[in-house]
Amino acid sequence: MATKSSYAFKPDYAIAPGATLHETIESVGISQAELAKRTGRPLKTINEIINGKAAITAETALQLERVLGVPASFWNNLERNYRESLASLKEDKALKEIHEWVKSFPVKELVKRNALAAYEDNIGLARALLQFFGVSSQAAWQQIWMSPQAAYRRSSAFEASREATAAWLRLGELEAKKIQVPEFNKSMFKQVLGSLHNVMGLSIAELKSRLTKECKSAGVKVVFVKELPGTRVHGAVRWVGETPVIQLSCRYKVEDIFWFTFFHEAGHVVLHGKRDVFLEDDSRDGDKEDEANAFASNYLIPESEWRKFVASRRFSETEVTTFAEQVGIPAGIVVGRLQHEKKILPSRLNFLKRRLDLTESSVAA
Repeated sequence: MATKSSYAFKPDYAIAPGATLHETIESVGISQAELAKRTGRPLKTINEIINGKAAITAETALQLERVLGVPASFWNNLERNYRESLASLKEDKALKEIHEWVKSFPVKELVKRNALAAYEDNIGLARALLQFFGVSSQAAWQQIWMSPQAAYRRSSAFEASREATAAWLRLGELEAKKIQVPEFNKSMFKQVLGSLHNVMGLSIAELKSRLTKECKSAGVKVVFVKELPGTRVHGAVRWVGETPVIQLSCRYKVEDIFWFTFFHEAGHVVLHGKRDVFLEDDSRDGDKEDEANAFASNYLIPESEWRKFVASRRFSETEVTTFAEQVGIPAGIVVGRLQHEKKILPSRLNFLKRRLDLTESSVAA
């Protein structure tokens, strides 16, 4: 987005229409008292209009047109512009006062991603941030994101940086709005999840396209938003109306974590209520998180197959790749689970993990 300069002159005052009215009656030699008689308005009203204490109504504008020969539209426009200027000045004062709050957001990164215009003045930046969130004020933002009822607040991921995490979620909302999907079908979505082993080995661009397309067919929106500075979130699930939205950050950029996070979020969609919002970081806990973990683990590797595999193995490269082929998943996912369950050291077999970041701008949607 183009930078909007802060050097264009903008007065910090507004001139009331009464000043123009005063100049006009002086130029034609009419006093306030005579104008009051000619228009049929009280002298007090005429005096208050001239001193900026009363507005020029549509009725008064018509009366001024008849007496002074100046179109009513002129007076109406003058009054409207004056009121707009007053409102703008009041808003500018309020926006100036929230500058410190605005600084708590990852503004530079949002500008870099073209989510915010690169304003040079604090007032313009504050206005752009509020527009980004689709709210009219800091108080409105607080009501949506900080109120005790806000579901996001129940997640420890949200507390990492409330402002940065809110911005990350908002980026996902805006991406999701671009996607049109049919009505959500849980049965179809479960079928989609069962078929995704077939796309895991595709190129990154093909994988992203297939994954989003397959989920879309079942009425699920999947969006990819790179993490913002100050966040630690892997993914999120929200329902927008009757539509579930899965948002992924590809935080660690490796396939085992990516796929576990995706199936974890999918588990929330299948298992849990529409009113809940789930934000996932490194400290998942709670019954619903455990249920989503089990859902993800079982969809990636059936539990019965996993128990047989880990029963009496040393987990060599050959054993891992052979098992991965048997269950139809990349070997890197098997390595990740072995490391997570501490059956092998975190440093072992990492070369089998593919780098996977579907948030990269170079990846075709």
